[in-house]
Amino acid sequence: MELNTLNSELNAALRNRNKEAVLELLERGADVNSKAGSGWTPLQTAVQTEQKDMVQLLLDRGASLHARKDNGGTAFTQAGITGNVEILELLLERGSDINDQDINGFTAFMEAAWHGKEEALRFLYSRGAEVNLRRKTSEDKAKLHKGGGTALMDACRERHFPLVKILVQEMGADVDIRDNKDRNALIHALKKGSSKKRYNSAVSIVRFLLEQGVDMKSKDECGKTALILAVEMESPELVTALLEKGEIDIDDADEEGNTALMVAVKNDDCNIAELLCEKGARTDIGNLIEIAMRHYYHSMEKLLREHNARFVPETPREWEPNSKRWRAQLKNLHQIYRPMIGKLKTFPYIQQKIQDDIYLGLHGGTEVAVRITHSAEGNKEKEFFDKCSHCEHLLKLFQSEKEKGYMYFCFPLWEKNLQEHLQDPEGQKDYKAALKMIFQALRELHSLGFAHQDLQPGNFVIDLAGKIYLADFGNKRKSIEGQEELVKSDLEALGRLVLCVLTGGRKQVGIKDLAPNSPDYSEALDLVQSLCSHDERGLEELSKHPYFWSNQSRFNFLKSIWNNSKYLRNKKSIFQHPNITKKTFPYPEWTKMIDKDILHVMENPRNAKPTKYSNDVIQLLRLMRNMDEHKDAGISNKIGDYAEYFLKVFPKLTIYVYNSLRQNPTCSHLADFQDPLL
Repeated sequence: MELNTLNSELNAALRNRNKEAVLELLERGADVNSKAGSGWTPLQTAVQTEQKDMVQLLLDRGASLHARKDNGGTAFTQAGITGNVEILELLLERGSDINDQDINGFTAFMEAAWHGKEEALRFLYSRGAEVNLRRKTSEDKAKLHKGGGTALMDACRERHFPLVKILVQEMGADVDIRDNKDRNALIHALKKGSSKKRYNSAVSIVRFLLEQGVDMKSKDECGKTALILAVEMESPELVTALLEKGEIDIDDADEEGNTALMVAVKNDDCNIAELLCEKGARTDIGNLIEIAMRHYYHSMEKLLREHNARFVPETPREWEPNSKRWRAQLKNLHQIYRPMIGKLKTFPYIQQKIQDDIYLGLHGGTEVAVRITHSAEGNKEKEFFDKCSHCEHLLKLFQSEKEKGYMYFCFPLWEKNLQEHLQDPEGQKDYKAALKMIFQALRELHSLGFAHQDLQPGNFVIDLAGKIYLADFGNKRKSIEGQEELVKSDLEALGRLVLCVLTGGRKQVGIKDLAPNSPDYSEALDLVQSLCSHDERGLEELSKHPYFWSNQSRFNFLKSIWNNSKYLRNKKSIFQHPNITKKTFPYPEWTKMIDKDILHVMENPRNAKPTKYSNDVIQLLRLMRNMDEHKDAGISNKIGDYAEYFLKVFPKLTIYVYNSLRQNPTCSHLADFQDPLL
């Protein structure tokens, strides 16, 4: 019999719980690690059918614990679904990873929560299963906002109320963790899931979560609030429970502009509509009368008119945002109904999110980025933003609003953050200009008396004009008064950030990752090393580092050394002081590297005595000066721009001369060269 047939029969025998056939097939050579449809192995089938003796037998015969189905599930995650504690224990003893995840991020603990397996849930918790682990998924799926769910969300969605209580009260599950669609446990409890008939369980779970202080501001992926979802469930009990908390905006709307009352009207649910109207829901938005009349909901129309609803003809509104990236979201925000917060119109849900805790908004018609925080924290934040008002590269506050214990900070809208800019394959990137702005931003922050403590690309934002601003979205800044180590920490982080920028946004890079053939390599390398070694010059002086000089300025600097008459008699001593780090001149045979025609012309000038150039650094600087002062048409035609030529042939020359001067006390002032563009 063919091996494939034997393997197929082995899987069938396990499904049929035929132990004798399993033993016979194994004796005849069936592969204990063969795979059937969807990648099922014999071990996974034995686990699914809860045959502990077969699981043990297969393991003893060499079955792989770590073999995965097409969905990435192992025998252990399958055991979480079935909830057989004896099998879970056996697999753990044989080496299964208790927090192992399939390709969708599910662990055995999550599977037990989803499928309502209380005994398995308790067992896995006792063995160290991570309760608040969020589902990890592929980068492509994460970009689509998939994944991020927890075991508590699963128990809520499938409405296993006893497990919800166990997870929260006994295992410390966090009720406010959000998945990648920004939904917390409350939203999952109100989603229909696969347990549509467990209405009473849903009510119990929601009431329990409310007692635990769950955040009621979370929305689903369509921008629906918990209140709107409760109305969709046609549950007066849940609507009442949510409104009694007093923390939810009764007139909040979803991405289509539907409020809870609009949903009730569309469903012709007079009981809930009346409840909402009596609680103060607005009847002057959404053209409720038109909806009721269109569907001949006569009782609903009568109810609405009793609460002062009126028919209002719609007038189209034409508006075009300035932002290119956020155009579609801003147009949608402009068109839909949203309850106003002072002069601010915003919609804090995932489709309007810029980055963590930052949402799009319109303040008096101006496009803004909105950060929401509790009022107590917000008052301190506003004091800081007021100090930033005169800084050129610190993110400034445009306006702020307060409502119901929250502050809404409105900043001028940006197009992308630095991380996104660096990773954009089509974007034009001027790294030097970007780093100039980054350095200035940190200098401004330090001048205000604060260290940033979170210098990473996501905290630098770029507007339409390409201007970079430093933000502190994580509120990690600290006062530097008497805390010099905080400044040093910022400089080290700045060094890492420089590397990140110069390597195109790569994370966790080191100096070795900087390509030697990259532009300004020698200067960039020295700048990073200076930042990371707590160089005594500090940020102010390092902002004038040769890395930031133009090529022409570097050339002018090198010429200026020869031109300084005070040192004409003994120029070699400039590079021979004992304080100088013993780095040898990188071009000890420069006369062999330079173009032969150039050297010949310079050593045999017209109308002047022949001269000879030796291989020391001073003679190279002399040649550069003489070439530029006494230009030769033939040389110019051959090499073009002098600065470009010399810096290409001798790329390490500028930083060698600069550091040699800087370390020599008698002439360190010569290194203090001012690029007119800085």
